[in-house]
Parts: sequence; C-alpha cells; structure tokens
Amino acid sequence: MGENFFGRDLMIKLSDRFNYQKLLQFTAPSIGTMAVMSVYGVVDGFFVSNFVGTLQFASLSFLFPPYMLLIFIGTLFGTGGSALIGKTLGEGKRTKANEIFSMLIYVSIFIGVVFGIFGIIYVRDVAQFLGAKGELLEYGVSYANILLLALPFVILQMQFDSYFSTAEKPQLGFYVTIAAGLTNVVLDALFIVGFGFGLQGAAAATAISEFIGGALPLIYFGRKNSSLLRLTKTYLDLPALFQTCTNGVSELLSSVSMSVVGMLYNWQLLRYAGEDGVAAFAVMMYATMLFESIFIGYSMGVAPVVAYHYGAKNYSELQNLLKKSLTLIAIFAVIMFTCAETFARPLIDIFLETKENIFEMAVHGFRILAFAYLLMGFSMFTSGFFTALNNGKLSAVISGMRTLVFETSAVLILPLIFGLEGIWLSMIGAEIMAVSVSIFLLKANAKRYKYF
Repeated sequence: MGENFFGRDLMIKLSDRFNYQKLLQFTAPSIGTMAVMSVYGVVDGFFVSNFVGTLQFASLSFLFPPYMLLIFIGTLFGTGGSALIGKTLGEGKRTKANEIFSMLIYVSIFIGVVFGIFGIIYVRDVAQFLGAKGELLEYGVSYANILLLALPFVILQMQFDSYFSTAEKPQLGFYVTIAAGLTNVVLDALFIVGFGFGLQGAAAATAISEFIGGALPLIYFGRKNSSLLRLTKTYLDLPALFQTCTNGVSELLSSVSMSVVGMLYNWQLLRYAGEDGVAAFAVMMYATMLFESIFIGYSMGVAPVVAYHYGAKNYSELQNLLKKSLTLIAIFAVIMFTCAETFARPLIDIFLETKENIFEMAVHGFRILAFAYLLMGFSMFTSGFFTALNNGKLSAVISGMRTLVFETSAVLILPLIFGLEGIWLSMIGAEIMAVSVSIFLLKANAKRYKYF
C-alpha cells in the first residue's frame, strides 16, 4: 500500500475508523484546496498592487465582498448537499445519493447563469451604493464584470470541493484546484506583466482559472468513474433541495455575513482612514483568507465522514471524530497565530512597499488581528460539525451570531471608543463571543447526538 499523503493509494473510506494520521490524510486535500482557492485573490492582489497600482488594488478588494455573496451559493449546495449525500450513503442508499448529487449540480448551474446576468446588469449600482466613486468605482466595475462571466463555474468549483470528499476522492479535488490555481498565476503574469492588460488582465486570469476549476470536475463526474458519485438522470426533488438548503444555510449565512461585514469594514475604514485604510485592510484580509482556509478546509473535509457515521448510527466514531478534530483545530490555531505574529512584516511587504504610509498601518492592524486566529477555528468547526449532523439550524445560529451579530456590532461600536484601533479589535471580540456560543451548543446537544 502506498504512502501518498493525500490518500491516492491509501483508499480511505468514509466507513473507516479514523486516527490522527488517517484524519489528516483524508482532510489534507480539502485543506489544500481551500488554501489554493484563497490564493486566487492573493495572486491577483500581488500582481495588481505591484504592477498596476494601489488604487486599482483597493478597487479590487472593494467589490470582492459582494462578489463573494454570489459564489458562496456553491458553498450552500456543497456543504449542505454533502451532509445529506453522506448521510444517505451511510444509510446504504447509493442510487438515491447520486440522484440528489446530480439534481444539485444541475440546479446550481441554472442559478449561476441567472445570477451572473443580473450581476453584470446591477454591479455599478451596487458599487455606488457601497460608496465607491470616481476611479475606484470604474476600476471595480470593470474587474467585477469580467469575473461575473465565470460565475456558474466558480459556483461549481466551490460545490465540487465538498463533493470530492463525499465521493471518497478528496485528492482529485485538490489536483483540480492546483491546476486552476497554476493557471491563475501563469495568466496573471502573462496578462499583467507581459501584455500590460492591467486590472482587466487580473480579472480575465481569475475567470479562466475558475472555468477550469468548475469544468474539469463536471467532466469527471459526468463519465463513468471509480468514485461513489456520478451524474445521472434525476428529477427536481424538492424535499432533498429543501434539506440541502437547511443544512447549508449556516455556511451561506456565514458567507453572506462575512461579505456584509467586509463591506461594513470598508465603509468604516473610508471614514476613519480613507482609501489608504481600505488598501491596508485588503492586505490583511488576503492573509486572513489564507489562514481561515485551513479551518474551512478541515471542516469541509471531515464533514462527509461525520455525516456518514451519523447516518450509520456509529456514535463511538462520532465521539472519536469530535475529540480528535478539536485537538487538531487547537494545534492549527497556535501555529497560525505564531506565523502571523512572526511574519507580519514580510507578509504585508508582498503587497505594499515599506516606504508607503499604509505599510505600518497594515502591519500594526494585522498583528492585532492575529489574536483572532487563536479562536476562529473552534466556531468554524462547530458550525460545520452541526451541518454534517444535518442540523442546519444550530449551525446557522453559530455562523449568524459570529459574523452578522457579534462582528457587525463590534465594528460599529468599538471604533466609537477606540477610533481606528477599534476596527482592528472588532474581529477578536466577535470570536470570543462566538466560541462561547459554540461551547454552549456543543454541551446542550451532546445527549441528542451522543458525540460525548
């Protein structure tokens, strides 16, 4: 038997008993996938900030939160669908699982096309509503218009990230994401540095890479394959669609809330620090997306395993998965905090020259924000854990309270007391409250799901 860390030769099954090594091997591709996807925006930001201009860089990040509202439809169907499909597989209903899988793919394609059209029509109105004007507005709209052309494919890519793990092929999802990520890097260099296409070149590079990330899995699952899932003839199963949306609503709510909060941060920063503050926050968010992707990737990777054993009523393995997962999340948190504090200056220097006034602002803010990394993984995992248990309501409570309530309140109130410093402190305060809610809900529902 091979030693491939990503599980290619290890043939890890959802039904297995998981130790730490096997758990890391099974979730590593999902973690890698989310990390590479987070690099999409980072790559664009690097090339735009270094080879185009700071204002264009700020405009890129300004419209990114509302764009994320659209692509996280894939997260809704991916996380919610994988929980239902995994549970259905655990119950021994493979044909039904494939029908649900196929229906969700077809529905998401339709939604992606419709939302992409409406996005192109109304993107300028949205940008103006958020406070963009002048060159910031024009640059942002031109960037978003190109990205929206690939919306159906990025929705599929987000969705397939979850389904590859459910199909017992997490490594394939990682390889597809690597192919898309490398495409993004190469085309960014070619379009921006080589051809001088500027911001439009960055958008085109990302759109093409997203097309690859969505199209390749569509081809794989559309043909006969060795995984648990395959696209088949299906029908509009409204109860399954409703259950998927109920399961995944927490992740969608979290994504929507993050986008809303991101727009709120930009609005506050324009008031307290101007366009320099928006640019500084953009750099911090690129680093934060990379660190958050570790927690998100792990939660997505382990979710099908949790759902399968819940469907099979294997409660001893649920206990094992929860205990080991919380330990791994704690280890990840300490590593990320240490890296953020140690490498703050070189990380910021990737995007901003040290001579720029906003450099020190970004470094200072990032070192404060790093304390949130010690906490955020616990609430993210707990939310994903309840989703995997097919309890979208509890998951939504955690996600919604974490961002839409706690973080929104913090970013509105703390700057009134601490000024600009309060904006950097907002995420820490929100994470403290979110962890408290997560612990309470885990304890309150232990008897119901028998994971303690």
